Amino acid sequence: MILTADYHTHTPYSHGKNTVMENAVAAQKLSLKAVGITDHGFNHIIFGLRRRKLEALRKECTEAEAATGVKVLMGMESNLTSANGDTDMKESDLAHFDLYLCGLHEVLWYKTPVDFFNLSVRNYFAYKIGKRPAGKLFETTTRAYINAVKKNPIDILTHINFRCFCDVKEVAKCCADYGTYIEINTKKYHISPEELNIMSEAGARFVIDSDAHSADRVGDTKIAEQLLAQAGVPLEKIDNIDGRLPNFRFAEYKRTHL
Repeated sequence: MILTADYHTHTPYSHGKNTVMENAVAAQKLSLKAVGITDHGFNHIIFGLRRRKLEALRKECTEAEAATGVKVLMGMESNLTSANGDTDMKESDLAHFDLYLCGLHEVLWYKTPVDFFNLSVRNYFAYKIGKRPAGKLFETTTRAYINAVKKNPIDILTHINFRCFCDVKEVAKCCADYGTYIEINTKKYHISPEELNIMSEAGARFVIDSDAHSADRVGDTKIAEQLLAQAGVPLEKIDNIDGRLPNFRFAEYKRTHL
């Protein structure tokens, strides 16, 4: 299994250690065809990307691509901000980006206090006590993921179920219907081999991403290899390995809507 592209890396525009150029050089050394520069979304209170810096970020991506020959995609790991599927990537922001990732994070401005309590506080405490919740919280988180995929042209859901809990089968079915990939994140253990199998059987397709916060982790696949060795997911369902590149929905959305 050889990684073709790494679509989830961070830089100092949020809280990554290395520059856009350094991430691109790391990707070049691994012979990757593309690298995503996907810093945290605008609503992240501590590490969020700032709209006033978008022009500078684009300039760095363009320069890094020219210098390395690696396709450098300017993206964002947007934040899921409500159970209704809102994110902090607004319609007016879309034209600035090449890649649309979305994940559930804790320290950010949610749309309402109720969303903050349900999606952040309750999930975090369930995670801390090590008890997988059922009932309303499980349903709310599942609905948030599904609504986000339906409402937004999201390319990749990042680290699904990390410090939160949802019905992976239902989310995977929605992703399959709308053309959103599910990430196998190699920075953190966020799903089990059993969950990976469930999502695969529900029709989801996957990408492997490093979630690198330093250039030395760009292209890392270790956790994915461990998971896949225990799961039964065909490698043909992973679209950024062995020379394959994903067919992302956001690019098509931009061609037809922007």
